[in-house]
Amino acid sequence: TISDPADCEVRSVIRFLNAKNVKPAEIHPQLVEIYGENIMTDGMVRKWVRQFKDGRTDVHDEGVGDLLLSMMVWLQK
Repeated sequence: TISDPADCEVRSVIRFLNAKNVKPAEIHPQLVEIYGENIMTDGMVRKWVRQFKDGRTDVHDEGVGDLLLSMMVWLQK
């Protein structure tokens, strides 16, 4: 296992697997296998997959500007 991964590392793995059309329900167990039980929840994996499918490319935490932009995009849907 890999201990104490950076959040952006885990999100990069999610983005990569999503690009290979791996389903969120299959991504989470793979994360748990490599990073351990204390990795993000299945629900958070689904949230990140949804964001990447919606066009997000950044794997880092959102700043206030990014958060506002995300909210504006969401409101337009």
